[in-house]
Amino acid sequence: MQGKPARFVSRLTSNTLAIILAGGRGSRLGLLTDWRTKPAVPFGGKFRIIDFTLSNCVNSDIRRICVLTQYKSHSLIQHLSQGWNHFNAEHGEFVDIVPAQQWMDDDSWYQGTADAVHQTLDIVESYAPKFVLILAGDHVYNMDYGEMLAEHVESGADFTIACNMVDLEAAKGFGVMQVDDNGDIIDFEEKPENPKPVPGKPDQALASMGIYVFSMDYLHEQLLRDAGDENSSHDFGKDIIPYALSRKHQIHAHRFSNPTGGQANYWRDVGTIDAYYDANMELITAKAPIDIYDTSWPIMTYQPQLPPAEFVGCGHRCHVENTMVSGGCVIRRSNLAESILYSNVKVHEDCDLEGVLALPGCEIGAGSKLKNVILDNQCQVPPGSIIGLNMEADREKYHISEGGVVVLNRKSLGQNAGYQPGVAGS
Repeated sequence: MQGKPARFVSRLTSNTLAIILAGGRGSRLGLLTDWRTKPAVPFGGKFRIIDFTLSNCVNSDIRRICVLTQYKSHSLIQHLSQGWNHFNAEHGEFVDIVPAQQWMDDDSWYQGTADAVHQTLDIVESYAPKFVLILAGDHVYNMDYGEMLAEHVESGADFTIACNMVDLEAAKGFGVMQVDDNGDIIDFEEKPENPKPVPGKPDQALASMGIYVFSMDYLHEQLLRDAGDENSSHDFGKDIIPYALSRKHQIHAHRFSNPTGGQANYWRDVGTIDAYYDANMELITAKAPIDIYDTSWPIMTYQPQLPPAEFVGCGHRCHVENTMVSGGCVIRRSNLAESILYSNVKVHEDCDLEGVLALPGCEIGAGSKLKNVILDNQCQVPPGSIIGLNMEADREKYHISEGGVVVLNRKSLGQNAGYQPGVAGS
């Protein structure tokens, strides 16, 4: 970060390979992952979800990165090829895109997170890293991985898990741990029905963020052992961690903290429609919990060269409040409140938008009224549409989340559906 002294951890980061697991189906995001994998879903006006993890790597001075892909990966691969190709190969920097190879005898897809790394172990070892940093490509947060690496080495642990405080109810969806006074993990349960709270904090639990640091030798040993276990599901949370605890291996817990402005422990798993919608909406509140404008920790991405956003014919007849508008947008005499318009969105005359996420390339016809709506990319909303104001009527035509967010894509609007390669936001 700007203004911080040179850190000794740079010697650690230069010997580290980051592996980003980006192959999940993301089925809980429903229509938004019909044609793309979850890490490729647009977020925050101009980014993709995976951009946060990749930016954390770069800002932490980790510039050797493998991205493991699997389901519906073309959109993600295209984004990485266009936006993350600026690394200096002569200095050993790279983003290596590694699709599922199916090199195993049973020709299987990845069976779990540990299996994904095991199936690419020959590629990983070819880079001869001393440390391996394993990351998820579908979370939104800022984190200095160098600090975690330094703590891992200082602790002398076999491996280290990043953890964060979460509400007890939310903890049911994560791995939950207990730690001793030295910060070492003494108990771990994957997605428990009754999570154990943190001592002294009965409403909170310590949850795994799915971020791990291993030495290469230890990781190699554990992946080979797990691959030979017919009773294993080959997952870090379900298998690798419990086995290590049962054999008294030292597992250290690194307490996460945000290196920039905003909430100290901001970390979002945007795995459901409502979580995704809420995380976007947080960005346009008066005190956003994550600062995407912090130049000392930039969030990098790829976006086509676009003209500035334009507001046409507004004068005193339109109102814009708490709204984010991206490049290429044209808004004609309409009211916008608590909304995010991604790139190249067109809003025609006399529209009222409240709580709307319009992904790239959408067009909203004149006189439309939309409230609490997500429009997937390239949606063409007919003039005079009223969506989100009558839940009973909308439920007959559209998908509505548990939190009352109406989600539309091209198929639900009767347009030509399907993946559109080369189209922004696909």
